[in-house]
Amino acid sequence: MNARKLAYLLCLVFAWSLSAETTFTRNVAPILQQRCQGCHRPGEAAPFSLLTYEQARPWAKAIKEAVIERKMPPWFADPHYGKFSNDRSLPQGEIDTLVAWVDAGAPQGDPKDMPPPREFVDGWAIPKPDAVIELPTAYEIPATGTIEYQHILIPAPFKTDKWVQFAEARPGDRTRVHHIIAFIREPGSQWLKDAKPGIPFVPEKAKADANTDTSELPSDFLVGYAPGQPPEMYEQGQAKLIKAGSDIILQIHYMTNGKASTDRSRIGLVFAKEPPPKRVLTLSATNGKFKIPAGDPNYKVDAEFEIRTTVTLYGLHPHMHGRGKDFEYRIKFPSGETRTLLSVPHYKFGWQLWYNLTEPLVLPKGTMIECTAHFDNSPNNPDNPDPTKDVIWGDQSWDEMMVGFFNLVFDARMPVKDLFPPTRTQVAVANN
Repeated sequence: MNARKLAYLLCLVFAWSLSAETTFTRNVAPILQQRCQGCHRPGEAAPFSLLTYEQARPWAKAIKEAVIERKMPPWFADPHYGKFSNDRSLPQGEIDTLVAWVDAGAPQGDPKDMPPPREFVDGWAIPKPDAVIELPTAYEIPATGTIEYQHILIPAPFKTDKWVQFAEARPGDRTRVHHIIAFIREPGSQWLKDAKPGIPFVPEKAKADANTDTSELPSDFLVGYAPGQPPEMYEQGQAKLIKAGSDIILQIHYMTNGKASTDRSRIGLVFAKEPPPKRVLTLSATNGKFKIPAGDPNYKVDAEFEIRTTVTLYGLHPHMHGRGKDFEYRIKFPSGETRTLLSVPHYKFGWQLWYNLTEPLVLPKGTMIECTAHFDNSPNNPDNPDPTKDVIWGDQSWDEMMVGFFNLVFDARMPVKDLFPPTRTQVAVANN
C-alpha cells in the first residue's frame, strides 16, 4: 500500500472515530457556550436559541452548513493581516467536531457530561448596569414610510464625572431599529441646541451633494448598536469619560415593515470603580465627498486621520452600507513605514463588527491612519438598493457611508484637543 492510500485510510478511520464518539453534552455544548450563546439565546439578535440540546438538535444540519462555509460565527478579517483578541472564527478542530456530531446523527450523549450553563445578566451582554438610560416615552413607529434619524435629548443624567468601563445599547424593537448611537454632549456645546428634553428631534440637514462633507458631528461617541455590533467593554484601568453635567443624546434610526409598533430603546452603563489612568475615545477616518457612479462594480474611496500626539490603538470598526464591498486599514508611521492592520475583503452590512488588536499598537505623533474602501454599485450586488442611481453620502440605508472607526487609548489627564491638528476643532465620529 502506497503512502497516499495509507493517509486516506487513516483520515477515514479518524473521521469515523470522531463521529462515533462525538456527543452534544461532551463535545458540542462547550463550543456553543463559548462561540454562539452570546447571541443565540432568548432576547438577543439571533433567531433561535442554542442553550440546550432540545433547542440545538433541530438546527443540526444548518449548523453544519454554516460552520463549513464559515458563515457563522460571523468574522470577516483576512487572516493574512493582523491578529485580533475577539476573533470569532472557529478553529478547524471545532468545525470538525460540529460536523462529526451532525454526521453521527446529532446524538445527545450522557446528560452528566453537560457543562454548567453559562451565566448571563438578564437582558444584557455586559455585567449588571450601574445606570440605565431609556427613552422617556415610547416612540410611535408608523407602519410605512421613511423615518428620518430621531435625536432624543437626555439632559445631564450625572452631576459628577462618570468613567464608563462597559456600555451597551439595546433596542426595544429589534425588527425596526436599524441603529442606535449614544453621544456625549459636553456642557457648553451648541450641537442640537434646539432639541427639547425627551422629545424626538430631527435637525436641519446640510445640502446633500458630493462636494460637501457632512460625515462628522461635533460630539463624542459613547456606545452604538447595529446588527452584529458588540457592546463597549474595556480592560481594567481604561474607560470612557462622561463629564459632569454632560447631556446624552440618543440618535435612533427606525425602519418600517408594514406594521405599526413602539420602541423604548435603552443603554446600560457600568462605571469603573475609580478614575482610571487611561481614557478611551472612539474617533474615525471619514470621507463624505464621493459620488459612486451607477453600475460601478469597484468604486474606490479613501480616508485618513492624522495622529497629533502619541496614543495607543486598540480596535477597528469599518462601516459602510449595502454597496460596501471591502475595507482596509493601514498605518503610515512618521518614518514612512506602512503596515496593513486589517483587511475585510468581503464586507457584510448586516454584521457591524469590531476588530480588537491582540497587541495594541503605539502610534507616535504624526502617524496616519489610512482607510480604503471599495463599493459595488452594480446589478451583481444583491444588497444594492438601486444600481441605476449615482450614490452619495447619506443617512438612509439606500445611501452610502465610508467610516473607519477606531478606539484610541491615552493618558486620562491629556486634553482631547491634543489629538487633533490646530485647524480641526471637532471631537467627532461619523454618523453610523
